[in-house]
Amino acid sequence: MKDELLGLRTKALEELKSVGERSDIETLRQLYLGRKGHLTLLLKRLAELPKEERPAMGRLANQVKEELTGQFQSVSDSLTTKELEEEPFLDVTLPGRRTPRGHLHPITQITQEICTIFSTLGFKVVEGPEVELDYYNFEALNMPKDHPARDIQDTFYISDNVVLRTHTSPMQIRTMERQLPPVSIVAPGKVYRPDSDISHTPMFHQVEGLLVDEGVSFGDLKGTLTTFVHQMFGPDTDLRFRPSFFPFTEPSAEVDIRCVVCQGKGCRVCSHSGWLEILGSGMIDPEVFKIVGYDPETTSGFAFGIGVERIAMLKSGLNDIRLFFENDIRFLRQF
Repeated sequence: MKDELLGLRTKALEELKSVGERSDIETLRQLYLGRKGHLTLLLKRLAELPKEERPAMGRLANQVKEELTGQFQSVSDSLTTKELEEEPFLDVTLPGRRTPRGHLHPITQITQEICTIFSTLGFKVVEGPEVELDYYNFEALNMPKDHPARDIQDTFYISDNVVLRTHTSPMQIRTMERQLPPVSIVAPGKVYRPDSDISHTPMFHQVEGLLVDEGVSFGDLKGTLTTFVHQMFGPDTDLRFRPSFFPFTEPSAEVDIRCVVCQGKGCRVCSHSGWLEILGSGMIDPEVFKIVGYDPETTSGFAFGIGVERIAMLKSGLNDIRLFFENDIRFLRQF
């Protein structure tokens, strides 16, 4: 047995010299020193020896086991040190890599900018339901069932009396029903119309504005919207008020600004007119005041509606509204 123990020791040490990976050391250790290893199986045969030989063989077996255990550990430590030395140098004083952070969508940014401008003018920001009653979306805004203006705003109907709102104007009625004059609000939000091309999407964003009090004039409307345009596009931006029609305002006007692309010289973006339409506005029709219980003899006011995508496209020089909804990260990173 003595020869077998010494032979096992020699063989294990020889195999250990050729090991190049720490995982191989563990495999070799299990082969010789594990529960079913060569040395363990050899020790089980001690009981077969004569009594007088057992103590000496037991001591020799323990010496072999301790020597092999130490050699295995030494080689493992040496390989660990070598691996650490070969790893790329790590400068722990370098700043860590920041986790990439997102930012607000360009439509959200423009919406907030519009609301901030009007908030500084004293307007309160309000929000309302996107699924709206026909009454608030049309009838209370002076558009009964057979009114031709309903054709201008094709509508997603959920039922005969429930629609996806086609504008945020219903907040005019909802606010005036709850509050006596003076009223000054802006209502941002999503609106829906079945239309889709490079300048229209079935869902888009709008900011509706309303100011009601005694003695409000068209001059107040012009002053407010002129201030908004100069805040949004710069103090040197030219604008004009062009007569138009809306069923819930009279008189009504579209607001145009000098083309931001060609500076009024005429180009494809402005259809060679030199002007770009940015919003609709007008004085509240007395019939609307009657519906909400206001006295049209003593009360007056104005309203306006701003297409957020329109403003965003003009400010960023885009010519396709669909870019805002494609979620291309390369596009969004520019904002």
